[in-house]
Order: sequence, then structure tokens, then C-alpha cells
Amino acid sequence: MLEHFFQCPHCWEEISMLLDISVRRQRYIEDCEICCHPLEISVGFESGELQEFDVRSIEQ
Repeated sequence: MLEHFFQCPHCWEEISMLLDISVRRQRYIEDCEICCHPLEISVGFESGELQEFDVRSIEQ
């Protein structure tokens, strides 16, 4: 597992997330732990290292 910090595009607070490095490509929806707005998260790993991390707001 890898801890990654990023800024929520809704509330602009810095939040952290544990990423599973055993799954090479991931895309999922998770709520911000501060403001509870939904976020679409895309993650990519290569050789166990984070190569891509993208977080986008999902408009309600």
C-alpha cells in the first residue's frame, strides 16, 4: 500500500488515500472524507511506482 496526498477539487482540503500498488490500473469513485462530495479517481502504477494519479469532481 502507498499513502498518497492530494487536494479535493470540491473543498480544496488536502486529503490522503491508501493506494493498492498490486493493481496496475484502477478507476473508481470515492467520497471526499472532508466534504463528502464524490470524486472519480484514476491511478496507474508501473514496476510498483505511481505513474499516474488523477482526481476529478463528479458534478451533482
